[in-house]
Amino acid sequence: MDRRQLLAGLGAMAATPALAQSDSPRWSAPVIDMHFHMRRDPAQNVAHQVGAGITAANLLTGAGAADQVAALRAQNAAMFPSWFASANLAAPEAAAQLTAAVKAGAKGFGELKLHLDADGAQMRRAYDVAAELNVPVLIHFQDATTDLNDAYNSGFRRFEAVLKAFPRTKFIGHANSFWAHVSANYADQAAYPEGPIVPGGLTDRLLADYPNLYGDLSANSAHNALTRTPAFTVDFLKRQQDKLHFGSDCNCEDGRGGGAGQNAASVAAAIRGKCVARETLSVLTKSTTPEIFRKLVWTNGHRLIGLAG
Repeated sequence: MDRRQLLAGLGAMAATPALAQSDSPRWSAPVIDMHFHMRRDPAQNVAHQVGAGITAANLLTGAGAADQVAALRAQNAAMFPSWFASANLAAPEAAAQLTAAVKAGAKGFGELKLHLDADGAQMRRAYDVAAELNVPVLIHFQDATTDLNDAYNSGFRRFEAVLKAFPRTKFIGHANSFWAHVSANYADQAAYPEGPIVPGGLTDRLLADYPNLYGDLSANSAHNALTRTPAFTVDFLKRQQDKLHFGSDCNCEDGRGGGAGQNAASVAAAIRGKCVARETLSVLTKSTTPEIFRKLVWTNGHRLIGLAG
């Protein structure tokens, strides 16, 4: 979508009556969704936040989307205070594209979701650039499993060496491998493992041991991890309360689970037809104190990317 189309959509959105909010949830603190993929339909960007009771969202989009982001922010800067940029790291111009995006206002790189090794040379170049620009890198860690053959940024088991090699780079972990490894008995057997979590998992240890690693509580991968063993979740959120932040990575169009994207057969059954934001925020509400909840859904995200709030 070019800038003219986006502005036309925003104009139509502004001309419509205010979105109904009577059934939107009210959380105990304001919420920033740190993992919200910008919609092609401008109205859906707002509809999702209103429907899920979300205050603000960090947009994820391509490196060349500065104009589209600016047009959306011109209509509602408070709801969309920041954005991350992604690029094809296999392309020789990727570093220049990401640098230009940061100079245009992007607060980080991501979501990086590529068929590359997370510790490979192309990813390492991005980590170097992120350190130079002092912005975080959001990575989709997904190793192949028996039920999910596609791999993106694979090799999470080896990622500790990257954390050591790039101490100035701020990494944000996300997706299947990152959250499945919260349990010590995970062996890449399933994308969304079931059963009780065994304490001492790789993800938990790396979050504790490395100040440059953070966790993105988004998508069904995080929701699945948070709902497997409630007692573990309470302890985990308390222990890692300064290293985690909320994100949705939700496909629904209205903050209520509607739309074809969130009802497709490819969506995990546990979350199909539901708003991931609502479901995860409900789990966090039940699993934390109001003070920790506010950190997870508001304070930590703002601090990580340097937003006032």
